[in-house]
Amino acid sequence: MPERHPVQDFFVCDIFDAAPKGDMASMEHPVFSLSTKPNQRSRRYEHNDAWIEIKPSSDGLATIHDRDVLIFCISQLMAAINQGRQVSQSVRFRAFDLLTATNRMTNGRGYELLKAALERLAGTRITTNIISGEKEITRGFGLIESFEIVRQHRNGRMQEIEIKLSDWIFDALSSKQVLTLSRDYFRLRKAIEKRLYEIARKQCGRKPEWRISLDLLRKKCGSGSTLKEFKRLVSKVCKDDEASDHFPDYRIRLDDRGGRGRDVVIFESRGNIPAIAGSDGADRIAVRALDADIYHAARLDAPGWDVHELEKQWRIWMEMSDAKLPRNPEAAFLGFCRKWHGRRKR
Repeated sequence: MPERHPVQDFFVCDIFDAAPKGDMASMEHPVFSLSTKPNQRSRRYEHNDAWIEIKPSSDGLATIHDRDVLIFCISQLMAAINQGRQVSQSVRFRAFDLLTATNRMTNGRGYELLKAALERLAGTRITTNIISGEKEITRGFGLIESFEIVRQHRNGRMQEIEIKLSDWIFDALSSKQVLTLSRDYFRLRKAIEKRLYEIARKQCGRKPEWRISLDLLRKKCGSGSTLKEFKRLVSKVCKDDEASDHFPDYRIRLDDRGGRGRDVVIFESRGNIPAIAGSDGADRIAVRALDADIYHAARLDAPGWDVHELEKQWRIWMEMSDAKLPRNPEAAFLGFCRKWHGRRKR
């Protein structure tokens, strides 16, 4: 008998109520435009040894609102991976499901905006040396490789869409370098609010508090505003949050008492982000203490590095990435040391 139902070469997004998740690399770096108008400005962002260049197509740079499409796809794929299902770099979904999951309009205008978002995501090109997953990407690529409208209603409205994610995005979720986002992220109306939340989720994580200078925050946001205008925008977000407590997971406030050029933005955890569940079912964050003998092996795997500092970085990564507690912490730590040393050698 012939195989009547061969394995499909795409993943069908069919998981109800999948938790929103974003990739850590684009949460850390200003990949998306904050402007609601077509942004034709190329940008280059450098921080420490990492750099990233983003170039627009004729439709402009992908915006932070366009990122909702990627969050939906990543959320579906990660939920499937956690269920033990096979996933693919190509994903297929109903347009209506994406619109409702990301709190968007489901009228004709909503479908038009979704199509425009797909075109900007496919057209925006990135070149970077930022490691996503285990690969250091040094070639150009799009945020999505391609998209196809598989089915349409008779009135031309999109019904079913297929997207092929970029290697960069797929490597990140395959390595589980993603973070869970609040569902209220999709209720944030302003682009600056969404970007501030992403940065807070990545940097503050489960810590009680995280501080950053206003100027560095402007750089991380990728804002093209002057420092004075950016301060006004952030102040407005702080005042709105103080009045309504609408900012997800964190309180945000601006401390400008340090004088000119010394403004600091402070993110305080609301205590909403759950701890990582351990094998015993108890919520906990920290991995148990490592066996003393493991540090010698770590020095061999990462010669020249302070292994106690590496352990600190490993524990921070475990905490912030929502990774499950490893069954063998020593083996997991040694794997981290080898990867860390290999990355820094290149």
